[in-house]
Amino acid sequence: MNVLVVGCGRLGSQIAAIMDSMGHDVAVVDEHPEFFYRLPADFSGMTVAGMPMDLKVLKNAGVENCDMAAVATPDDNLNITVTQIIQQFFKVQNVVTRISDPAREEVFTAFGLRTVCPTNLAGDMIVQALVNPNQSKQMAFGTANAAFHTYPVESFMIGKRLGSIGVNEKEVPFALLQKDGTMILVGKNPDYMIQREDHMIWTEVID
Repeated sequence: MNVLVVGCGRLGSQIAAIMDSMGHDVAVVDEHPEFFYRLPADFSGMTVAGMPMDLKVLKNAGVENCDMAAVATPDDNLNITVTQIIQQFFKVQNVVTRISDPAREEVFTAFGLRTVCPTNLAGDMIVQALVNPNQSKQMAFGTANAAFHTYPVESFMIGKRLGSIGVNEKEVPFALLQKDGTMILVGKNPDYMIQREDHMIWTEVID
């Protein structure tokens, strides 16, 4: 399959890398050529630098022969415009559009667009992480990816202030989960005294 990816941020580059590893012919468009460094060293697809709304740029990326497209820039307005160009002008039907603002998702839907909202996905996954506290979750926030890990508090933490717990090699303390499921944010209640039954939620940014 010929795949067009618009936007080479963290999300777009990940989509391109995955599709490339699956054996698809991938072309990536971004107006900032310096962003192409995010693609893996073994990426076998094509990169095209230029404004995604420019028809010539899209043609250079092979939009006329593409089977599917992912529009994943950080700009919702740009995404909706580029998606409409790809669908209406170049007649590509299999297009998925990233939208960052959940409040605008209805607008995209009204235009008949298929959307994915990382903000909504992250919210759902955080809730799942809270109700299943012993699991680790990875979530996308805009163009960034974060991992949340939940562990029982270590013995040396018991009786200490929540705000006194420092970072470890990779992770930062995000919140504490009490036995009844109540979550206490580190920054909001640093004077909370850690109890034996508590669980600590740690987070780290994933490149």
